[in-house]
Amino acid sequence: MDMSGSIYEQQTARALKRWELELLKPPGFLEKASKAVSTRINQVIPDKVHQTITAAVKGIVQTALFSIEYMPKNPPLAGLSLALRDHKAEELLGFYKKLAAAEGAGTGAGGILLGLADFPILIGIKMKFLFELAHVYGHSTRDYRERLFVLHLFQLAFSSPYKKPELLRKIALWPETKRSLPPAESYARHIDWQELQQEYRDTIDFRKMLQLVPGIGAVVGAWANYGLLEELGRTAMNGYRMRWLQEAGRQAEPGRLDE
Repeated sequence: MDMSGSIYEQQTARALKRWELELLKPPGFLEKASKAVSTRINQVIPDKVHQTITAAVKGIVQTALFSIEYMPKNPPLAGLSLALRDHKAEELLGFYKKLAAAEGAGTGAGGILLGLADFPILIGIKMKFLFELAHVYGHSTRDYRERLFVLHLFQLAFSSPYKKPELLRKIALWPETKRSLPPAESYARHIDWQELQQEYRDTIDFRKMLQLVPGIGAVVGAWANYGLLEELGRTAMNGYRMRWLQEAGRQAEPGRLDE
């Protein structure tokens, strides 16, 4: 934590390049096989499960975007280095991973009905984490544009490989993306709710479906929720790191992977 800011930021920039390459890597055999298995599972899961997930995604994301329910009470942190912000972000992520795991174990042990209840609860945990993370990196979620940035991070973490490049570019070029956003009073009409729900539902992978299986739900629920928060946390932290380096002028043209 005592290294100079410039050295830490240079190391972070290199790590981001590696992360971007990994994120944008075309799906391999295992990913395609996993997708095929997930598709088959989705076909046999009762409609009630799909309806619950779809309703939860739209309802909770709308609440996050249009209310103050998820907004942290504390103001955004100011005057901290990137290294200190990353340290605080790691602590925050650790807390939310444990919270999600405990919630997943409890609902997973309760059978299919409580397993169904886990889906909206988990989305709420994810949103709460993202809003607090925004404040760790110095961005106020009272600004609707910051809430839209949170939504972009959520989508990047839980979208198909075919959607990730477009989403990553919007995040990497956020100053440009922000200038093109509609006014606060009309931005809701520009959100493709159907696509958002479909992408999230389709990326609820084998881990979460196993949570609905009697007898193993508690173990799987804890494991799945912990892993899903880890994936979201890494994606979101890297999104904010990209913004930090852009604003600090220490990263070349964002989104360029060929340097």
